[in-house]
Amino acid sequence: MYKGGRIIASLVVFVAILAIPFFYNLGRASAGPVLNLPTNSQCVEPAAYMRANHMQLLNQWRDAYVRDGQTVYVNSQGKSFDINIDTCTKCHYSNSTASSTTSTAASSATGVSNPAVNSSDQFCVTCHNYASVKPTCWSCHNEPGGAKQ
Repeated sequence: MYKGGRIIASLVVFVAILAIPFFYNLGRASAGPVLNLPTNSQCVEPAAYMRANHMQLLNQWRDAYVRDGQTVYVNSQGKSFDINIDTCTKCHYSNSTASSTTSTAASSATGVSNPAVNSSDQFCVTCHNYASVKPTCWSCHNEPGGAKQ
């Protein structure tokens, strides 16, 4: 192999440069979001279930409400909840962030203001920023606090 030593050395250097970010962050974990949830109320399902499956639950709610006309969800403990975004925002929305969220909201691909992707301390914003997800709830739903965007 012609200049094989140089080729192998170059490949080793290339792989080492690519691996620098991995070695630099080795053993460091990003701290998860700090959430201020109400302690005196229960969510529609247990917390462990909601952490793992909240998006699937929201999709089930959407299908049940829009396609099947169901307006009530009965959880695993037999308690009934309205299938509505207001059911979530009763506990998971802070009115103190409403003005800053509305005024500096990011725009979604549809051109609709989307406070759920803004950099405020609102509950959903904190988690979705941590997970690098951009929800589109407010493209169809009224924003908590009133005005449809």
